[in-house]
Amino acid sequence: MVQLRRVPELPHLQLVQGLRQPLRLVHASPQKIAHRNHPSSRPGNIITADPENVEHILKTKFHNYPKGKPFTTILGDLLGRGIFNVDGDAWLFQRKMASLELGSISVRSYALEIVSSEIQSRLIPLLASFAEDRNDAVDLQDLFRRFSFDNICKFSFGLDPGCLQLSLPISDFSVAFDTASKLSRGRAMTSSPIVWKIKRFFNIGSERQLRDAVKMVDSLAKSMIEQRREMGNFSTQKDLLSRFMANIDDDQYLRDIVVSFLLAGRDTIASGLTSLFYLLSQHPEVKRAILEESDRVMGRSGSGSRSWVASFEQMREMHYLHAVIYETMRLYPPIQFDSKYCQDDDVLPDGTFVQSGTRVTYHQYAMGRMESVWGSDCLEFNPERWLKNGLFTPECPFKYPVFQGGERVCLGKELALLEMKSVAVALVRRFDIQVSEPDRTPRFAPGLTATVRGGLPVRIQERKG
Repeated sequence: MVQLRRVPELPHLQLVQGLRQPLRLVHASPQKIAHRNHPSSRPGNIITADPENVEHILKTKFHNYPKGKPFTTILGDLLGRGIFNVDGDAWLFQRKMASLELGSISVRSYALEIVSSEIQSRLIPLLASFAEDRNDAVDLQDLFRRFSFDNICKFSFGLDPGCLQLSLPISDFSVAFDTASKLSRGRAMTSSPIVWKIKRFFNIGSERQLRDAVKMVDSLAKSMIEQRREMGNFSTQKDLLSRFMANIDDDQYLRDIVVSFLLAGRDTIASGLTSLFYLLSQHPEVKRAILEESDRVMGRSGSGSRSWVASFEQMREMHYLHAVIYETMRLYPPIQFDSKYCQDDDVLPDGTFVQSGTRVTYHQYAMGRMESVWGSDCLEFNPERWLKNGLFTPECPFKYPVFQGGERVCLGKELALLEMKSVAVALVRRFDIQVSEPDRTPRFAPGLTATVRGGLPVRIQERKG
Protein backbone atom coordinates (compact mmCIF):
# COMPACT_ATOMS: atom_id res chain seq x y z
CA MET A 1 0.00 0.00 0.00
CA VAL A 2 1.29 3.47 -0.92
CA GLN A 3 1.49 5.81 2.05
CA LEU A 4 -0.21 9.13 1.32
CA ARG A 5 1.82 12.26 1.80
CA ARG A 6 1.32 15.93 1.20
CA VAL A 7 4.01 17.94 -0.52
CA PRO A 8 5.62 20.66 1.63
CA GLU A 9 4.51 24.09 0.45
CA LEU A 10 7.16 26.33 -1.06
CA PRO A 11 7.16 30.08 -1.67
CA HIS A 12 5.32 31.40 -4.72
CA LEU A 13 7.35 31.16 -7.92
CA GLN A 14 6.47 32.58 -11.29
CA LEU A 15 6.90 29.39 -13.24
CA VAL A 16 6.65 30.85 -16.72
CA GLN A 17 9.24 33.51 -15.92
CA GLY A 18 12.10 31.29 -14.89
CA LEU A 19 13.32 27.73 -15.20
CA ARG A 20 16.12 27.80 -12.70
CA GLN A 21 14.05 28.09 -9.54
CA PRO A 22 11.74 25.15 -10.33
CA LEU A 23 14.82 23.21 -11.46
CA ARG A 24 16.54 23.85 -8.12
CA LEU A 25 13.39 22.95 -6.22
CA VAL A 26 12.86 19.58 -7.87
CA HIS A 27 16.59 18.83 -7.61
CA ALA A 28 16.47 19.59 -3.89
CA SER A 29 13.47 17.32 -3.35
CA PRO A 30 14.32 13.63 -2.85
CA GLN A 31 10.92 12.80 -4.36
CA LYS A 32 11.56 14.94 -7.48
CA ILE A 33 8.47 17.00 -6.65
CA ALA A 34 7.70 20.51 -5.40
CA HIS A 35 4.63 22.53 -4.53
CA ARG A 36 4.03 26.07 -5.75
CA ASN A 37 1.62 27.99 -3.55
CA HIS A 38 0.04 31.39 -4.05
CA PRO A 39 -2.90 32.95 -2.21
CA SER A 40 -4.73 33.70 -5.47
CA SER A 41 -4.27 30.23 -6.93
CA ARG A 42 -5.42 27.79 -4.23
CA PRO A 43 -5.11 24.83 -4.05
CA GLY A 44 -1.82 25.55 -5.82
CA ASN A 45 0.49 23.79 -8.25
CA ILE A 46 2.41 20.56 -7.85
CA ILE A 47 5.58 20.39 -9.98
CA THR A 48 6.98 16.94 -10.71
CA ALA A 49 9.97 15.48 -12.54
CA ASP A 50 9.18 11.83 -11.79
CA PRO A 51 8.57 9.71 -14.94
CA GLU A 52 6.09 7.48 -13.08
CA ASN A 53 4.06 10.53 -12.08
CA VAL A 54 4.17 11.79 -15.67
CA GLU A 55 2.86 8.46 -16.96
CA HIS A 56 0.08 8.58 -14.37
CA ILE A 57 -0.98 12.08 -15.50
CA LEU A 58 -0.71 11.54 -19.26
CA LYS A 59 -1.79 7.92 -19.55
CA THR A 60 -3.03 5.99 -16.51
CA LYS A 61 -5.40 8.71 -15.22
CA PHE A 62 -5.56 10.73 -18.43
CA HIS A 63 -9.25 11.58 -18.07
CA ASN A 64 -8.69 12.96 -14.56
CA TYR A 65 -6.11 15.48 -15.80
CA PRO A 66 -7.61 17.71 -18.53
CA LYS A 67 -6.06 21.00 -19.57
CA GLY A 68 -8.68 22.71 -17.44
CA LYS A 69 -10.59 25.96 -17.70
CA PRO A 70 -7.80 28.24 -16.32
CA PHE A 71 -5.54 27.26 -19.24
CA THR A 72 -8.20 27.33 -21.95
CA THR A 73 -9.40 30.76 -20.78
CA ILE A 74 -5.91 32.24 -21.06
CA LEU A 75 -5.49 31.19 -24.70
CA GLY A 76 -9.17 31.27 -25.61
CA ASP A 77 -9.23 34.54 -27.56
CA LEU A 78 -6.45 33.36 -29.87
CA LEU A 79 -7.05 29.60 -30.10
CA GLY A 80 -10.80 29.45 -29.52
CA ARG A 81 -11.97 25.85 -29.77
CA GLY A 82 -8.78 24.58 -31.44
CA ILE A 83 -7.35 21.19 -30.55
CA PHE A 84 -4.75 22.55 -28.13
CA ASN A 85 -7.32 24.46 -26.13
CA VAL A 86 -10.16 22.00 -25.59
CA ASP A 87 -10.92 18.82 -23.67
CA GLY A 88 -13.53 16.08 -23.94
CA ASP A 89 -15.52 15.38 -27.10
CA ALA A 90 -14.30 18.51 -28.93
CA TRP A 91 -10.70 17.41 -28.42
CA LEU A 92 -11.44 13.81 -29.38
CA PHE A 93 -13.15 14.82 -32.65
CA GLN A 94 -10.24 17.02 -33.75
CA ARG A 95 -7.71 14.48 -32.56
CA LYS A 96 -9.19 11.70 -34.70
CA MET A 97 -9.49 13.91 -37.75
CA ALA A 98 -5.98 15.35 -37.42
CA SER A 99 -4.52 11.90 -36.78
CA LEU A 100 -5.93 10.61 -40.06
CA GLU A 101 -4.61 13.57 -42.03
CA LEU A 102 -1.18 14.06 -40.44
CA GLY A 103 -0.38 10.37 -40.47
CA SER A 104 -0.87 9.90 -44.20
CA ILE A 105 2.05 9.46 -46.56
CA SER A 106 0.65 12.12 -48.90
CA VAL A 107 0.70 14.75 -46.13
CA ARG A 108 4.28 13.91 -45.17
CA SER A 109 5.32 14.10 -48.81
CA TYR A 110 3.60 17.47 -49.12
CA ALA A 111 5.36 18.71 -45.96
CA LEU A 112 8.78 17.61 -47.26
CA GLU A 113 8.05 19.29 -50.59
CA ILE A 114 7.32 22.59 -48.80
CA VAL A 115 10.33 22.36 -46.49
CA SER A 116 12.73 21.38 -49.28
CA SER A 117 11.57 24.27 -51.44
CA GLU A 118 11.94 26.76 -48.59
CA ILE A 119 15.46 25.49 -47.84
CA GLN A 120 16.65 25.48 -51.44
CA SER A 121 15.02 28.66 -52.70
CA ARG A 122 15.18 30.88 -49.60
CA LEU A 123 17.12 29.66 -46.55
CA ILE A 124 20.34 28.65 -48.33
CA PRO A 125 20.49 31.75 -50.61
CA LEU A 126 19.82 33.99 -47.61
CA LEU A 127 22.56 32.41 -45.48
CA ALA A 128 24.91 32.49 -48.47
CA SER A 129 24.37 36.25 -48.71
CA PHE A 130 25.36 36.63 -45.05
CA ALA A 131 28.39 34.40 -45.61
CA GLU A 132 29.73 36.91 -48.14
CA ASP A 133 30.24 39.41 -45.33
CA ARG A 134 32.08 37.54 -42.59
CA ASN A 135 31.86 40.47 -40.21
CA ASP A 136 28.08 40.59 -40.38
CA ALA A 137 26.36 38.69 -37.55
CA VAL A 138 22.80 37.49 -38.06
CA ASP A 139 20.16 36.40 -35.57
CA LEU A 140 19.70 32.73 -36.42
CA GLN A 141 16.68 32.43 -34.14
CA ASP A 142 14.87 35.13 -36.13
CA LEU A 143 15.68 33.37 -39.40
CA PHE A 144 14.38 30.06 -38.09
CA ARG A 145 11.18 31.71 -36.86
CA ARG A 146 10.68 33.21 -40.34
CA PHE A 147 11.50 29.89 -41.98
CA SER A 148 9.09 27.86 -39.85
CA PHE A 149 6.34 30.48 -40.17
CA ASP A 150 6.55 30.37 -43.97
CA ASN A 151 6.38 26.57 -43.85
CA ILE A 152 3.49 26.25 -41.42
CA CYS A 153 1.44 28.90 -43.26
CA LYS A 154 1.91 27.08 -46.56
CA PHE A 155 1.09 23.75 -44.93
CA SER A 156 -1.92 24.99 -42.97
CA PHE A 157 -3.49 27.62 -45.25
CA GLY A 158 -1.78 27.29 -48.59
CA LEU A 159 -0.57 30.85 -47.86
CA ASP A 160 3.01 32.06 -48.42
CA PRO A 161 3.81 35.08 -46.19
CA GLY A 162 7.32 35.29 -47.70
CA CYS A 163 9.00 36.08 -44.37
CA LEU A 164 12.30 34.53 -45.49
CA GLN A 165 12.78 36.46 -48.72
CA LEU A 166 16.21 38.08 -49.14
CA SER A 167 14.86 41.48 -48.08
CA LEU A 168 13.56 39.93 -44.81
CA PRO A 169 10.18 41.68 -45.15
CA ILE A 170 7.91 42.31 -42.20
CA SER A 171 4.65 40.39 -42.64
CA ASP A 172 1.60 42.05 -41.07
CA PHE A 173 0.13 38.63 -40.42
CA SER A 174 3.34 37.41 -38.76
CA VAL A 175 3.51 40.51 -36.56
CA ALA A 176 -0.15 40.16 -35.55
CA PHE A 177 0.31 36.47 -34.83
CA ASP A 178 3.45 37.16 -32.76
CA THR A 179 1.69 39.89 -30.81
CA ALA A 180 -1.38 37.76 -30.13
CA SER A 181 0.76 34.80 -29.02
CA LYS A 182 2.96 36.90 -26.75
CA LEU A 183 0.10 38.76 -25.08
CA SER A 184 -1.95 35.58 -24.63
CA ARG A 185 0.98 33.95 -22.87
CA GLY A 186 1.47 37.13 -20.86
CA ARG A 187 -1.87 36.53 -19.17
CA ALA A 188 -0.32 33.56 -17.38
CA MET A 189 2.31 35.81 -15.83
CA THR A 190 -0.04 38.23 -14.11
CA SER A 191 -0.28 37.98 -10.33
CA SER A 192 -3.97 37.09 -10.66
CA PRO A 193 -6.29 36.41 -13.63
CA ILE A 194 -8.48 39.22 -12.29
CA VAL A 195 -5.87 41.71 -13.55
CA TRP A 196 -6.08 40.81 -17.24
CA LYS A 197 -9.84 40.19 -17.07
CA ILE A 198 -10.41 43.74 -15.80
CA LYS A 199 -8.19 45.11 -18.59
CA ARG A 200 -10.13 43.04 -21.12
CA PHE A 201 -13.47 44.29 -19.77
CA PHE A 202 -12.39 47.93 -20.18
CA ASN A 203 -10.45 47.17 -23.40
CA ILE A 204 -7.26 48.86 -22.20
CA GLY A 205 -3.51 48.24 -22.25
CA SER A 206 -2.25 44.82 -23.31
CA GLU A 207 -5.79 43.47 -23.66
CA ARG A 208 -6.63 46.12 -26.24
CA GLN A 209 -3.45 45.24 -28.14
CA LEU A 210 -4.38 41.57 -27.95
CA ARG A 211 -7.88 42.23 -29.26
CA ASP A 212 -6.50 44.22 -32.22
CA ALA A 213 -3.94 41.50 -33.04
CA VAL A 214 -6.53 38.72 -32.86
CA LYS A 215 -8.80 40.74 -35.17
CA MET A 216 -6.07 40.82 -37.81
CA VAL A 217 -5.43 37.08 -37.45
CA ASP A 218 -9.19 36.47 -37.71
CA SER A 219 -9.48 38.65 -40.78
CA LEU A 220 -6.79 36.82 -42.72
CA ALA A 221 -7.93 33.37 -41.59
CA LYS A 222 -11.53 34.05 -42.55
CA SER A 223 -10.43 35.49 -45.89
CA MET A 224 -8.50 32.30 -46.65
CA ILE A 225 -11.49 30.16 -45.67
CA GLU A 226 -13.82 32.17 -47.91
CA GLN A 227 -11.42 31.82 -50.83
CA ARG A 228 -11.28 28.05 -50.31
CA ARG A 229 -15.08 27.86 -50.17
CA GLU A 230 -15.33 29.69 -53.50
CA MET A 231 -12.74 27.41 -55.10
CA GLY A 232 -14.46 24.21 -53.96
CA ASN A 233 -12.93 20.81 -54.80
CA PHE A 234 -11.33 20.52 -51.37
CA SER A 235 -10.11 17.02 -52.10
CA THR A 236 -7.75 18.29 -54.80
CA GLN A 237 -6.00 20.76 -52.46
CA LYS A 238 -3.09 19.62 -50.30
CA ASP A 239 -3.09 22.16 -47.45
CA LEU A 240 -4.50 21.30 -44.03
CA LEU A 241 -7.35 23.82 -44.22
CA SER A 242 -8.72 22.28 -47.41
CA ARG A 243 -8.52 18.79 -45.92
CA PHE A 244 -10.49 19.87 -42.85
CA MET A 245 -13.05 21.80 -44.91
CA ALA A 246 -14.14 18.55 -46.53
CA ASN A 247 -15.58 17.52 -43.13
CA ILE A 248 -16.38 20.79 -41.32
CA ASP A 249 -18.83 23.54 -42.35
CA ASP A 250 -18.37 25.85 -39.35
CA ASP A 251 -15.94 28.57 -40.52
CA GLN A 252 -15.15 29.81 -36.99
CA TYR A 253 -14.33 26.26 -35.93
CA LEU A 254 -12.06 25.88 -38.97
CA ARG A 255 -10.32 29.12 -38.06
CA ASP A 256 -9.68 27.88 -34.51
CA ILE A 257 -8.30 24.54 -35.67
CA VAL A 258 -5.88 25.98 -38.22
CA VAL A 259 -4.65 28.82 -35.97
CA SER A 260 -3.86 26.20 -33.32
CA PHE A 261 -1.65 24.36 -35.79
CA LEU A 262 0.06 27.62 -36.73
CA LEU A 263 0.95 28.24 -33.09
CA ALA A 264 2.26 24.71 -32.57
CA GLY A 265 4.16 24.46 -35.85
CA ARG A 266 6.08 27.72 -35.80
CA ASP A 267 7.54 28.38 -32.36
CA THR A 268 8.43 24.82 -31.39
CA ILE A 269 10.41 24.05 -34.54
CA ALA A 270 12.22 27.39 -34.49
CA SER A 271 13.11 26.80 -30.84
CA GLY A 272 14.44 23.31 -31.51
CA LEU A 273 16.56 24.45 -34.47
CA THR A 274 17.98 27.40 -32.51
CA SER A 275 19.06 25.12 -29.66
CA LEU A 276 20.48 22.58 -32.12
CA PHE A 277 22.80 25.04 -33.85
CA TYR A 278 23.86 26.56 -30.54
CA LEU A 279 24.95 23.09 -29.38
CA LEU A 280 26.61 22.22 -32.70
CA SER A 281 28.66 25.40 -32.42
CA GLN A 282 29.79 24.25 -28.97
CA HIS A 283 30.48 20.66 -30.10
CA PRO A 284 32.29 20.60 -33.47
CA GLU A 285 32.89 16.84 -33.12
CA VAL A 286 29.13 16.27 -33.27
CA LYS A 287 28.86 18.46 -36.35
CA ARG A 288 31.64 16.45 -38.01
CA ALA A 289 29.85 13.20 -37.20
CA ILE A 290 26.63 14.51 -38.79
CA LEU A 291 28.57 15.51 -41.89
CA GLU A 292 30.28 12.12 -42.11
CA GLU A 293 26.95 10.31 -41.79
CA SER A 294 25.29 12.50 -44.42
CA ASP A 295 28.23 12.03 -46.81
CA ARG A 296 27.96 8.27 -46.37
CA VAL A 297 24.21 8.28 -47.04
CA MET A 298 23.88 11.11 -49.60
CA GLY A 299 27.29 11.21 -51.20
CA ARG A 300 30.12 13.60 -50.45
CA SER A 301 29.07 17.24 -50.26
CA GLY A 302 31.07 20.15 -51.60
CA SER A 303 30.81 23.70 -52.87
CA GLY A 304 29.42 22.46 -56.16
CA SER A 305 26.97 20.00 -54.67
CA ARG A 306 23.26 20.53 -55.09
CA SER A 307 22.20 17.66 -52.84
CA TRP A 308 21.63 19.78 -49.76
CA VAL A 309 18.24 18.32 -48.83
CA ALA A 310 17.87 14.67 -47.89
CA SER A 311 15.03 12.45 -49.08
CA PHE A 312 12.69 10.45 -46.81
CA GLU A 313 14.70 7.30 -47.40
CA GLN A 314 18.02 9.01 -46.73
CA MET A 315 16.82 10.55 -43.48
CA ARG A 316 15.67 7.14 -42.24
CA GLU A 317 19.28 5.96 -42.54
CA MET A 318 20.70 8.85 -40.49
CA HIS A 319 20.46 7.40 -36.99
CA TYR A 320 23.15 9.65 -35.57
CA LEU A 321 21.36 12.79 -36.78
CA HIS A 322 18.14 11.51 -35.21
CA ALA A 323 19.99 11.00 -31.93
CA VAL A 324 21.41 14.53 -32.08
CA ILE A 325 17.92 16.01 -32.51
CA TYR A 326 16.59 14.01 -29.54
CA GLU A 327 19.57 14.89 -27.35
CA THR A 328 19.15 18.58 -28.20
CA MET A 329 15.54 18.53 -27.06
CA ARG A 330 16.40 16.57 -23.92
CA LEU A 331 18.51 19.51 -22.75
CA TYR A 332 16.49 22.27 -24.43
CA PRO A 333 12.88 21.11 -24.91
CA PRO A 334 10.87 23.60 -27.00
CA ILE A 335 8.00 23.30 -24.51
CA GLN A 336 9.77 23.45 -21.17
CA PHE A 337 6.88 22.44 -18.96
CA ASP A 338 3.22 21.50 -19.31
CA SER A 339 0.32 21.57 -16.89
CA LYS A 340 -2.96 19.76 -16.36
CA TYR A 341 -5.67 20.27 -13.75
CA CYS A 342 -6.74 17.51 -11.38
CA GLN A 343 -10.47 16.92 -11.75
CA ASP A 344 -11.06 14.60 -8.77
CA ASP A 345 -8.89 13.99 -5.69
CA ASP A 346 -6.07 11.64 -6.64
CA VAL A 347 -2.83 10.05 -5.44
CA LEU A 348 0.30 10.04 -7.63
CA PRO A 349 2.42 6.86 -7.82
CA ASP A 350 4.97 8.35 -5.39
CA GLY A 351 2.24 8.78 -2.77
CA THR A 352 1.60 12.49 -3.26
CA PHE A 353 -1.99 13.49 -2.56
CA VAL A 354 -3.47 15.76 -5.24
CA GLN A 355 -6.52 17.78 -4.29
CA SER A 356 -9.23 18.42 -6.86
CA GLY A 357 -8.53 21.68 -8.69
CA THR A 358 -4.76 21.47 -8.22
CA ARG A 359 -2.60 22.37 -11.19
CA VAL A 360 -0.08 19.57 -11.80
CA THR A 361 2.98 20.50 -13.85
CA TYR A 362 5.50 18.06 -15.28
CA HIS A 363 8.74 19.87 -16.02
CA GLN A 364 10.53 18.57 -19.13
CA TYR A 365 13.42 21.01 -18.75
CA ALA A 366 14.08 19.85 -15.19
CA MET A 367 13.67 16.17 -16.09
CA GLY A 368 16.36 16.43 -18.76
CA ARG A 369 18.81 17.57 -16.10
CA MET A 370 17.96 15.07 -13.37
CA GLU A 371 20.75 12.64 -12.52
CA SER A 372 18.16 10.24 -11.12
CA VAL A 373 16.49 10.15 -14.55
CA TRP A 374 19.42 10.35 -17.00
CA GLY A 375 22.48 9.33 -15.00
CA SER A 376 25.63 11.10 -13.89
CA ASP A 377 26.25 12.60 -17.35
CA CYS A 378 22.78 14.21 -17.49
CA LEU A 379 24.24 17.69 -18.11
CA GLU A 380 26.44 16.54 -20.99
CA PHE A 381 25.44 16.79 -24.65
CA ASN A 382 25.90 13.16 -25.61
CA PRO A 383 23.96 11.92 -28.68
CA GLU A 384 25.48 8.45 -28.27
CA ARG A 385 23.19 7.81 -25.29
CA TRP A 386 20.41 7.27 -27.86
CA LEU A 387 22.34 4.73 -29.97
CA LYS A 388 22.75 0.98 -29.61
CA ASN A 389 25.00 -0.69 -32.16
CA GLY A 390 24.71 2.45 -34.27
CA LEU A 391 20.91 2.39 -34.36
CA PHE A 392 18.65 4.97 -32.74
CA THR A 393 16.85 3.53 -29.71
CA PRO A 394 14.06 5.62 -28.15
CA GLU A 395 13.48 6.01 -24.43
CA CYS A 396 10.20 5.72 -22.55
CA PRO A 397 8.06 8.75 -23.55
CA PHE A 398 7.33 9.50 -19.89
CA LYS A 399 11.04 9.75 -19.15
CA TYR A 400 11.35 11.96 -22.23
CA PRO A 401 7.97 13.77 -22.50
CA VAL A 402 9.16 16.29 -25.10
CA PHE A 403 6.35 15.11 -27.40
CA GLN A 404 4.03 14.48 -24.43
CA GLY A 405 2.76 10.90 -24.21
CA GLY A 406 -0.32 8.78 -23.82
CA GLU A 407 -3.47 9.98 -25.57
CA ARG A 408 -2.17 13.52 -26.09
CA VAL A 409 1.11 12.49 -27.73
CA CYS A 410 2.08 15.10 -30.32
CA LEU A 411 0.45 14.36 -33.68
CA GLY A 412 2.95 16.57 -35.49
CA LYS A 413 5.97 14.74 -34.08
CA GLU A 414 7.09 13.11 -37.33
CA LEU A 415 6.52 16.29 -39.35
CA ALA A 416 8.53 18.32 -36.82
CA LEU A 417 11.41 15.84 -36.90
CA LEU A 418 11.28 15.83 -40.70
CA GLU A 419 11.62 19.62 -40.82
CA MET A 420 14.39 19.80 -38.22
CA LYS A 421 16.45 17.04 -39.83
CA SER A 422 16.04 18.55 -43.29
CA VAL A 423 17.38 21.90 -42.09
CA ALA A 424 20.18 20.34 -40.05
CA VAL A 425 21.52 18.25 -42.94
CA ALA A 426 21.32 21.06 -45.48
CA LEU A 427 23.02 23.69 -43.33
CA VAL A 428 25.73 21.42 -41.91
CA ARG A 429 26.65 20.30 -45.44
CA ARG A 430 26.71 23.81 -46.86
CA PHE A 431 27.83 26.20 -44.08
CA ASP A 432 30.02 26.64 -41.06
CA ILE A 433 27.82 28.40 -38.49
CA GLN A 434 29.45 29.73 -35.30
CA VAL A 435 27.76 31.47 -32.39
CA SER A 436 29.11 35.03 -32.08
CA GLU A 437 29.36 34.81 -28.28
CA PRO A 438 30.27 31.16 -27.62
CA ASP A 439 30.78 31.68 -23.88
CA ARG A 440 27.29 33.08 -23.36
CA THR A 441 24.76 30.56 -22.05
CA PRO A 442 21.31 30.98 -23.61
CA ARG A 443 18.79 32.71 -21.35
CA PHE A 444 15.15 32.14 -22.12
CA ALA A 445 12.49 34.83 -22.33
CA PRO A 446 9.16 34.32 -20.53
CA GLY A 447 6.68 32.25 -22.50
CA LEU A 448 5.24 28.81 -23.12
CA THR A 449 7.82 28.07 -25.84
CA ALA A 450 11.57 28.34 -25.29
CA THR A 451 12.82 31.54 -26.93
CA VAL A 452 16.38 32.75 -26.40
CA ARG A 453 16.35 36.22 -24.92
CA GLY A 454 18.06 38.59 -27.36
CA GLY A 455 18.19 35.98 -30.13
CA LEU A 456 21.16 33.85 -31.23
CA PRO A 457 23.70 35.99 -33.14
CA VAL A 458 25.90 33.84 -35.41
CA ARG A 459 28.54 34.28 -38.09
CA ILE A 460 28.25 32.23 -41.25
CA GLN A 461 30.85 30.98 -43.71
CA GLU A 462 30.62 28.72 -46.72
CA ARG A 463 32.05 25.34 -45.73
CA LYS A 464 35.31 24.38 -47.39
CA GLY A 465 36.04 20.91 -48.69
